[in-house]
Amino acid sequence: MAKAKMFKINSVATFPNVFQNPHFTQPSLINSAGEEMDLKGVWNEKVFGNRHPLTLELACGKGDYTVALAAKYPERNFIGIDVKGARLFTGAKKALEANQKNVAFGRMRIENITNFFAPGEVDEIWITFPDPFPRKGDAKRRLTAPSFLQRYRQICTPQATIHFKTDDLPLFHYTRDMVVEAGLPLQYYREDIYAAPLEFEELGIQTYYEKSHLANGRKINYLKFSLP
Repeated sequence: MAKAKMFKINSVATFPNVFQNPHFTQPSLINSAGEEMDLKGVWNEKVFGNRHPLTLELACGKGDYTVALAAKYPERNFIGIDVKGARLFTGAKKALEANQKNVAFGRMRIENITNFFAPGEVDEIWITFPDPFPRKGDAKRRLTAPSFLQRYRQICTPQATIHFKTDDLPLFHYTRDMVVEAGLPLQYYREDIYAAPLEFEELGIQTYYEKSHLANGRKINYLKFSLP
């Protein structure tokens, strides 16, 4: 297991579509050539070579949503973000093999996201099956805690949409409550999305973790809100 993990970590460092923040206390990214890059505010121009709308998948794991959405929307750019390099291996490799020019991945801590994206740079965010941090004392670590919502607000356009998908019902209810308390428009809310036909095609994308949850009989929940 350790050997396979190291292989993925070492491989990801050579992928041209991956940018890593190896020292989390410093706001710098390293590309596959080992060069330090400052991409804040210029991801579209320097990485994708266009000015298309930019979507982030936070806590992307294997990058299932990043890769699938990029294939569905070639007129948009997508960046999958996770703290673990080994997790990014699968999605980054798939994107390279499919020659997806509108896909990139960033290894970084999400609490440091404002170091790497400029105000108004991001048009959309997907948060798919993040760690629920169930203990009350860990609530501030949840990716929909008020401090994280504030970070997203700093980097997103005023029209940005945030999508949230989880199997953890307490986290789902917590997220709804944080959105309402922050006065953010809750655009859609649904528990157990597969209990009826899906209203959005994108909800049919299933991550590695979602498939595992469904196999174990868990229900999947989804909401979306905006950041005016």
